[in-house]
Amino acid sequence: MRTKIISALAVAAALLLCYPANGRRADAKAVQEKQYSVYAIGFYNLENLFDTVHDKGKNDYQYTPNGSLRWNGLKYRNKLKNLARALADMGTEQLKNVGCAAIGVAEVENRQVLVDLINQEPLKARGYKFIHYEGPDRRGIDCALLYNPKLFHVTKSVLLPYRPELQKDSDFKTRGYLLVEGQMAGEHVAIIVNHWPSRTSTSFYRETAGRQNKAIKDSLVKADPKVKVLIMGDMNDDPRNKSMVQALQCKAEQSEVTEDDMYNPWFNIHKKGIGTLTYQGSWNLFDQIVMSPSLVNTGKIKDFSTLKYWKCAIQRRNYLLQTDGKYKGSPKRTHAGGSWLNGYSDHLPVVVFLSKEKK
Repeated sequence: MRTKIISALAVAAALLLCYPANGRRADAKAVQEKQYSVYAIGFYNLENLFDTVHDKGKNDYQYTPNGSLRWNGLKYRNKLKNLARALADMGTEQLKNVGCAAIGVAEVENRQVLVDLINQEPLKARGYKFIHYEGPDRRGIDCALLYNPKLFHVTKSVLLPYRPELQKDSDFKTRGYLLVEGQMAGEHVAIIVNHWPSRTSTSFYRETAGRQNKAIKDSLVKADPKVKVLIMGDMNDDPRNKSMVQALQCKAEQSEVTEDDMYNPWFNIHKKGIGTLTYQGSWNLFDQIVMSPSLVNTGKIKDFSTLKYWKCAIQRRNYLLQTDGKYKGSPKRTHAGGSWLNGYSDHLPVVVFLSKEKK
């Protein structure tokens, strides 16, 4: 399988062409002669992908046949089918029949639900594999990375723990940070998948997660200054919150990004009132993918000789949204008010597109 080759004219238009230092438009013929490979990388909170069997030591009783949600085989199979459709559609507006090279996911119960998920069509036809480690979360929800081995060759992975910064929190259990490294487009790419502490905890705990992600990113860059780092996840915070702006040092504009920063393309999107989940009638944008300076074009002239950020998108497919009732236009959940809706998730998926000039 090859990445989709986007026509030179399409990329030139999408990149708003390129303006050299003298202010004149770049030579059109030279731009048109170039071709670009495009890779999609996504994130999706799957909202409680549980099987129907109790896992020892986990508080998953709600998702059993005798639990409060009466979670049974029919509901589980429908959940898998629905999620497979949504995951396979991610990125296909640019990469038809190819989709994402890698997708970080949150709220998966165990390895078995991932096996069941990637064996659903059309994911099975794409040949997706996954990386998953059992984490310490008391409910049993973990993060994982789905990946297409034809597009992203995984070389190493590890689950790094969330480390409480306060002594009183020594028994605090939450999701860790899934670090996966590999080769994409012939370059060293590192993806860190997150699901930060919920808003039942104060901002401090998400700021802690931001600081610890920055430390991981800094160690990766120290070992390889050319590494392309993507930090993704359900941050349980919006782009403007302290965990993102201060702890992780995210900037809203590519031109503002320095060597110690990250670029957050979702900041300006959320300023327009657009998001990935709703609360009391307003949109939050908790699901984010931010990038290290090595993936960013900070100058006026856009250089895609190496893998660089092109654009991003929230996947607002009609079938992912409620079509009527009080919550019309909100993400169509699996359950609401204790009733089974046969939906997808309370979050919408997000995707970033990376581009590289084809030699």
